[in-house]
Amino acid sequence: MQSRNSRINSSALRGAVDLAAVKAAGEAAQKAEQARADRARQAADSGGVPAAAYPLVLDVTEETFETEVVQRSTEVPVVVDFWAEWCGPCKQLSPILERLAEEYAGRIVLAKIDVDSNQLIAQQFGIQGIPAVMAVVAGQLVPLFQGAENEANVRKVLDQLIAVAEQRFGIVGAAVAPGEGGGPVEPQVPADPVLEAAHDALDRGDLAGAVQAYRNVLAERPGHTEAKLGLAQAELLQRVEGVDAQAVRAAAAADAKDVQAQLRAADLDLVGGHVEDAFGRLVDTVARTFGEDRDAARLRLLELFEVIGPEDPRVVAARGALARVLF
Repeated sequence: MQSRNSRINSSALRGAVDLAAVKAAGEAAQKAEQARADRARQAADSGGVPAAAYPLVLDVTEETFETEVVQRSTEVPVVVDFWAEWCGPCKQLSPILERLAEEYAGRIVLAKIDVDSNQLIAQQFGIQGIPAVMAVVAGQLVPLFQGAENEANVRKVLDQLIAVAEQRFGIVGAAVAPGEGGGPVEPQVPADPVLEAAHDALDRGDLAGAVQAYRNVLAERPGHTEAKLGLAQAELLQRVEGVDAQAVRAAAAADAKDVQAQLRAADLDLVGGHVEDAFGRLVDTVARTFGEDRDAARLRLLELFEVIGPEDPRVVAARGALARVLF
């Protein structure tokens, strides 16, 4: 007889997915919108004078990291420059980053972290050498590059970061208009009614409706990042809804060559927040299989990459592992 608690239902599952940060993009967009509304309200309270813009370049410590980087990243992409006084290449790169932060005028913020004074943060980010540059967007880590780069290359990286922040997370920094006294000018981002309908269906637990709605968006705009994320999430929720988790895990443990059991177990790993376990299970399955079984495992892994997001370091690592077993 099946245990009642062993079955997965959609309402409980959505909570598990939230814990795994799968819905980070939607949550971040809501936080960003709230932050913009708060700034607009502050401007109204001050007689129409815009609230003071946040500093574009700031020194961050372990004590201020949560506020200045993590919380601020819900409003604007935060570029993190890991440096030290003794580092020669840092002295070449840091002025470039500072100059571009000023030039981008509020579309990014530059947080400078001295690794000698803030060793705990450097350890948490896995910094092996400096200069190292990463970003935090909506609380999510986005690795950028390590080592000195010329201004043209840095500019390309920052442009890509801003695009990812806008398309995937809905984060749009408050641009500062020249000659306006440094006050923020809020960009207007029109709502997409079709995409909003898809999000609403997902939130209601109407998984079939959400899948169809996201597919409608992608039929017109195949490269729409947020719709691809939403579709991957909705399809994942569909696959695991009502699944007997104990039976799936028992089948996967009993036979490593049972590809379908491994696929189902990987889905459960992901919604439970065990992202590396899900990826590792499928990479191992790809390594030990051939033909259609290998293709099935590889394609499922690519689908799960979409759920988590291509910039996530766990996805980057798993892509490398996948490439090694394939080639």
